[in-house]
Amino acid sequence: MNFQRRYFLVLLAAAAATPAFGQAVAPAIGPANSGKESVTPVPDFSGIWVHSIPGFEPLPSGPTSLVNRSRRNGIGDLLQLVGDYTNPILKPEAAEVVKKHGEVSIKGIGYPTPRNQCWPGGVPFAFSSGATQLVQQPDKITILYNYDHQVRHVRLNQSHPAQVTPSWYGDSVGHYDGDTLVVDTVGIKIGPFAMVDWFGTPHTEALHVVERYRLLDYEAAKEGFERDARENLVAQGIRDSNYRGKYLQLAFTVEDEGVFTAPWSATMTYGRSVADWAEAVCAENTQWFPGQEAAVPAAQKADF
Repeated sequence: MNFQRRYFLVLLAAAAATPAFGQAVAPAIGPANSGKESVTPVPDFSGIWVHSIPGFEPLPSGPTSLVNRSRRNGIGDLLQLVGDYTNPILKPEAAEVVKKHGEVSIKGIGYPTPRNQCWPGGVPFAFSSGATQLVQQPDKITILYNYDHQVRHVRLNQSHPAQVTPSWYGDSVGHYDGDTLVVDTVGIKIGPFAMVDWFGTPHTEALHVVERYRLLDYEAAKEGFERDARENLVAQGIRDSNYRGKYLQLAFTVEDEGVFTAPWSATMTYGRSVADWAEAVCAENTQWFPGQEAAVPAAQKADF
């Protein structure tokens, strides 16, 4: 089985999930450091949410995420990840990086990513890391991604420190704005395979991501699902197509003056899963391409 098809099957397995962890939903509160409580109840994001791959839903207008130049049956071809390097959000150097990744992929050769090399993905790359859970507590949100057990910690109603030490998922602070959870992240570390999307779009330490999570009813969520279906592979048997309760939509904005000409935005509209939370351990399958072992993170010296 060639790399792309094997990799695709692994991704589908990693995307599956359903029932939620028990969690205490935070009380109604206002924006960071406001000292005031909101009259709007805090939304309950509990449950396991799934999305199609490779992920982002470009907006119909304005600066937005890259689309795949390689198409299959009218949608982006998951087996040929050729990012649109002509997107005006890209500075020339970044456009060249994306173009080179696409040239590799269109030849049927995989290129290293945080996912296939078993490295932390950072944000927004991690948004497409399989099933997702938001565990809400009064003072923090813990965001779980089932692919390779990735975890993010969001401090509520606090500010970023004056000096942020770069880390794999950055420093994340959040607050509730009415029915929306707003998360602000800075200080994302640059790793050997750093990228913001599956097309290899690079980033610098100036990367700044703002996420806005809210619940939508089915009619409101349909517009996001339609944009999703034009770009991403919506795998059968992953999302419950008959569910008519609340859906989760993430609207996010990315800025990085070292890479992008302007801030850009996109969405991810999540549905309920039809499967259990799956264990997906990247290091159990380290041959990411025939004959090539992944550069799994390893200490340069022992800790003892």
